[in-house]
Amino acid sequence: MMKKIALNGAGLLVALFAAFPVYWMVATSLKPNREIFSSTPRPVPAEPTLEHYREILTGNLIPGVTFADFFLNSALVALATVLLSGLVALLAATAVARFRFKLRTTFLIMLLVVQMIPLEALVIPLFLMIQRLGLYNTLPSLILTYLGFSLPFAVWMLRGFVAAVPKELEEAAAIDGASRAQTFRKVLFPLVAPGLVATSIFSFITAWNELIFALTFINDQQKYTLPVAMTFFFGRDDTAWGSVMAASTLFTLPVIVFFLLVQRRMVSGLVAGAVKG
Repeated sequence: MMKKIALNGAGLLVALFAAFPVYWMVATSLKPNREIFSSTPRPVPAEPTLEHYREILTGNLIPGVTFADFFLNSALVALATVLLSGLVALLAATAVARFRFKLRTTFLIMLLVVQMIPLEALVIPLFLMIQRLGLYNTLPSLILTYLGFSLPFAVWMLRGFVAAVPKELEEAAAIDGASRAQTFRKVLFPLVAPGLVATSIFSFITAWNELIFALTFINDQQKYTLPVAMTFFFGRDDTAWGSVMAASTLFTLPVIVFFLLVQRRMVSGLVAGAVKG
């Protein structure tokens, strides 16, 4: 009994520790400037205000460019990355898990090796490649870059989900007259959906939060993504902390919404009991 209480208490402390920065961000975004810079900060806003949100949503961070423009750029890049990485990773994982071919083991090892390379070491090589492809200062340059970063993890993870699906299910579908495409769509795809959701969350967060490549590959301010736009709140002599916290709150909401939309599919073990032993 005491052990259970201690574990629950420890879990509660960890949850509070993780949630406190989020709470402080939201609380600060609702405080007027005099409270934010007060010598005695309050955990709860004494006079809540939406002033900082109005400044962000109605004002122009850059002449002629609004917060909504940055938001749409980030949403386009993130959603395109999720869709492309999910499609390519699922096909690649199916090939690796179901077929035997030369250099298959080498391919799997390279997926792990690629993830060990620091992203900072790839900035210059990728910048030169993007320039040669004629994609500099375009959103597709970010989509291709984020796709390359998210694919190794997605393929490796989905491979395990595909391998866990009994081959007997596909063989039974083939006996019933299903084509390979029908078997893939109606049998394999629904069973690996939880893994696809997990990798989609990873791909979405990777594309949504990334700053270095977005700042390097994009020169047109109208094409900046949200992480780049956030840097405009930090001046040389002053920082608009109220606007920073309000923008950070809005910046976090799409990730939470995306997770809530797909979290019900994040359930493993859908294959259990599908085939009689």
